[in-house]
Amino acid sequence: MTDAEQVKAAVDIIAIIGEHLALKRAGATDRYVGLCPFHEEKTPSFTVDKNKGLYCCFGCRAGGDVIKFLMEIEGITFPEAIARLAQRAGQPEQNGQQSDGIEAIYQYTDAQGEPLYQVVRKPGKKFLQRYRDGGGRWAWKKYPGQVLYHLREVLENPIVFVVEGERDVETLREHGFTATTNAGGANAPWLPQFTAALAGREVILIPDRDGPGYARVKRIARALLGKVPRLVYLELEGDGIKDVTDWFNAGHSELEFIAQFDGEEVSQ
Repeated sequence: MTDAEQVKAAVDIIAIIGEHLALKRAGATDRYVGLCPFHEEKTPSFTVDKNKGLYCCFGCRAGGDVIKFLMEIEGITFPEAIARLAQRAGQPEQNGQQSDGIEAIYQYTDAQGEPLYQVVRKPGKKFLQRYRDGGGRWAWKKYPGQVLYHLREVLENPIVFVVEGERDVETLREHGFTATTNAGGANAPWLPQFTAALAGREVILIPDRDGPGYARVKRIARALLGKVPRLVYLELEGDGIKDVTDWFNAGHSELEFIAQFDGEEVSQ
């Protein structure tokens, strides 16, 4: 067995790949599935075989072992991937995960669906941006040409929900709705290109129920007035409800959500 094979055998491939994206076990098998990090998709086609230590995507045909995955997702060399695996094999976990682990990756793309940059969520609600530099390595800083999340879907649909975070966008997409946000949280500026992307569409604003969330929606509303045919403010109420993810997790359905679409129309 080679040194690389010994290192791979000492780590849990699901834990390693799980640092970068959410995986769900496929029934009682040793296969795990999730959304592919290498291309945009709505239906999970990324599969990991725990026993064989291999991954593959039926959508974009990416595939290989855990070393190749680390090299591609982090833009590192083979020796660097081996070094990271060796460190991971000997490093104790904290609260069930690595202290430097990645909880989620949100891919931002251009109007054609080509990757531009990612928002990476780390423990402690820490959000970082990264993009590939001219040498193909990750540049861990804000991408200069910011766009709306899932821009291609925004441009293809007449009704768009605007929420605060990427997690809430994914919640709405899971329930069949088109949604978007901008990177950077409640205090990030609302840029002219965001307004341009939403022009001509019916927009429904859903704030996080806190001070920064309400202030953000007011800024967006001011920017969109006169640029969209209909602008609606919709606050989802309930005990302990801060955002749309909380609302659906509380047991509400798509039909209940649709029943509230009228909301409060914003006017000049």
